[in-house]
Amino acid sequence: MRRLRSVKIVATLGPASSSYEMIRALHEAGADVFRLNMSHGSHAEIAERHAIIRQIEKDLGSTIGILADLQGPKLRVGVFANGEEELVEGAAFRLDLADEDGSIDRVTLPHPEIFAALEPGAHLLVNDGKIRLKVETCGKDFADCVVIAGGTISNRKGVNVPDVVLPLAALSDKDRADLEFVAELGVDWLALSFVQRAQDVIEARELCKGRAAILSKIEKPAGVKAFEEILEVSDGIMVARGDLGVELPVQNVPPIQKRLIRRCRAAAKPVIVATQMLESMIESPMPTRAEVSDVATAIYEGSDAIMLSAESAAGSYPVEAVTTMNNVAIEVESDPTYTEIMEASRVAKRVTVADGIVAAAREIAETTDIKAICCFTSSGTTALLTARERPRVPIIAMTSSVRTARRLALTWGTECVITGELERFKQAVVNAARAARAGGYAEATDQILVTAGVPFNTPGTTNILRVAPCDERLIYNTDPE
Repeated sequence: MRRLRSVKIVATLGPASSSYEMIRALHEAGADVFRLNMSHGSHAEIAERHAIIRQIEKDLGSTIGILADLQGPKLRVGVFANGEEELVEGAAFRLDLADEDGSIDRVTLPHPEIFAALEPGAHLLVNDGKIRLKVETCGKDFADCVVIAGGTISNRKGVNVPDVVLPLAALSDKDRADLEFVAELGVDWLALSFVQRAQDVIEARELCKGRAAILSKIEKPAGVKAFEEILEVSDGIMVARGDLGVELPVQNVPPIQKRLIRRCRAAAKPVIVATQMLESMIESPMPTRAEVSDVATAIYEGSDAIMLSAESAAGSYPVEAVTTMNNVAIEVESDPTYTEIMEASRVAKRVTVADGIVAAAREIAETTDIKAICCFTSSGTTALLTARERPRVPIIAMTSSVRTARRLALTWGTECVITGELERFKQAVVNAARAARAGGYAEATDQILVTAGVPFNTPGTTNILRVAPCDERLIYNTDPE
């Protein structure tokens, strides 16, 4: 299903979007990748949604990516004798390991690893940062705090600890069980929550055993600080602005978002911008002007994908939310300023032969009348490198691997076509020409660019660049075997 935009759309599935009809409508409206949130829903519900997506993929002849998002370690306070208490600024409040109901003076925080890492002066944020506590004194089983910002604290509210790297396992027991389940189910991407260090990603990759690509969610200050190391061992990144905006001053988030997107593009790894993009559309059929501007900004910055969370999972207008994102993307990408920004932010990188091939393909395509760049890719790397160039013409990723095609559904500007195993270069050129014509990218009188690697079906061998006619008779008359 050809899109009239390059940025991809990720839609989260949930109670509002669990039927075949609704998920199909979301895909037809513009969703390229579906997110399965492992924080909600049983394994049976997740498996049912996965099966529906694959059936829609088959029915429509589309390539659809599936992203499973692990919950990650959740830090929460215990319960209160009265259900809730009102904390006032300046009051003393204790967090401890005591197995007792909470009061106006204290509550259980059943996470000894937090106390092990705390130091006087550290801050604790409760209920998405609405309540702020500052640690005065602390020990292995307690933290005496002063209330910096008061409010209502109630049972099992979440806790953020922005000032320290917590000695927490990146994967809880639930995460490990969920990881094995979705990896066997056959998801394409696995998102890791609250990544703090590269080792978190390495651990998940060892458990995953190549069954899915690994995407790291950057939502903690520690993750921002260790970003270069995390990026190196990840296949993709999500700028998860929800918790990031809780643990950091909100004004810090936009420049972090811009910086992370640029680093991902330079590394040729897809990046998603997520959280509250069209939040008002949970209840309204129309977004706010500020939300539209937020979506547009992420596109102008060069993001590979933009994501809907509750808007499509639990909102009243899931299809309208996807349609809005799709329309904003089309409008932004038709703006000459968008092209100028993409070209001005391009980072020249000529380390490998493949780097040189894709850069040359983009330059030729933009200086001559080329209709599309057709790149043959086994692992997806050549398509990722081509997408990094942000060419003005469409990218058709030709691959014999359905797994590779589905993973590339998250990558900017790529339209994936499944092709059979190839042995001769002429056969590859013919297949590329047919794909360009069938997709409506070119006519028989047009030309395309073909990049490939010989020997075929070997990752990392991109070494050929060919300007080819879309007329098969000309290919057979002029191309070498």
